[in-house]
Amino acid sequence: MLTLYSYPDLFGVADNNPFGLKVFAFMRLCGLPFEHRHVLDTSVAPRGQLPYLRDGDDTIGDSDRIIAHLTRRYDLDIDRALSPRQLNLDLMVRRTLDDLYWIMSFSRWRDERFWPSFRDAMLSAHPDIPASDLEEAREYNRLRYHYQGIGRYEPEQVYERGIADLRVVADMLGNTGYVFGGDPATVDAAIYGFVANIYFYEIDTPLKQYVLSRAALVHHCEAIHDQIRTTGTDRAG
Repeated sequence: MLTLYSYPDLFGVADNNPFGLKVFAFMRLCGLPFEHRHVLDTSVAPRGQLPYLRDGDDTIGDSDRIIAHLTRRYDLDIDRALSPRQLNLDLMVRRTLDDLYWIMSFSRWRDERFWPSFRDAMLSAHPDIPASDLEEAREYNRLRYHYQGIGRYEPEQVYERGIADLRVVADMLGNTGYVFGGDPATVDAAIYGFVANIYFYEIDTPLKQYVLSRAALVHHCEAIHDQIRTTGTDRAG
C-alpha cells in the first residue's frame, strides 16, 4: 500500500500545505489506492520536509520527485499525450507556484493581521496540536522568510508578488477549464494544491480576494476539488 505523509487538513482541504495537496490531488486523479497520514513531525522525512511517500521499501521526498516516481513505477498516463512544448509549460507553471508558496506561507505565519485566525483555526481543527508547537513553527518560518528574502519586504509588496503569480495562472487558464484541454494533467493538480489553500480558507487575505475576483481560478479549483472527492480509494489517517 502506498502511504502519503503530509501536513494536517484544514477548512475541508486534505492538506493545508500546497505541496502535499498537489501530490494528494495527483494520486486521486490517477486513481491510485493509498493511505493518507497527517503528521507534523518531519524528523524521519527525507531532508526533513513534507510531503513524503512510502512505496514498499522506498521512501521518496519532494512533491515533484514523488510524482515522477509514481509516474514511472506505475506507468501512469496522465501526461502521456502532452507535447514537449506543453511539458515545458508545465515546468514553468510549477516554478511560478513555487514562488507563490512563500507569499501564501507569509500570509499565515508572518502577517500579524492573519496569523491569529490561522493559529486559532489550526488549534480548533486539531486540538491535539500544542499551541507552543505553532509558536515554534512561526519563529522558524520567520527566519526562513528573512533568509529567503520575502520577509524583508513590506506586506503590500509581498502580496503584489503573489497576486502577479496568480494573475499569470488565471490568464493562462482563461475559459478552457483545465490547462491542456478537457482532462486534468499533473499541472492541474499542482495549481489546485495552491489555489485550494487560498480559496477554501476562511481567512480574507489579499490572495483570497484576488482568487475570488478571477472566475477561471475559482472554476478550476472547484472542478478539481469535486473530482478528487469522488475519485480514488485513499484512507485518511
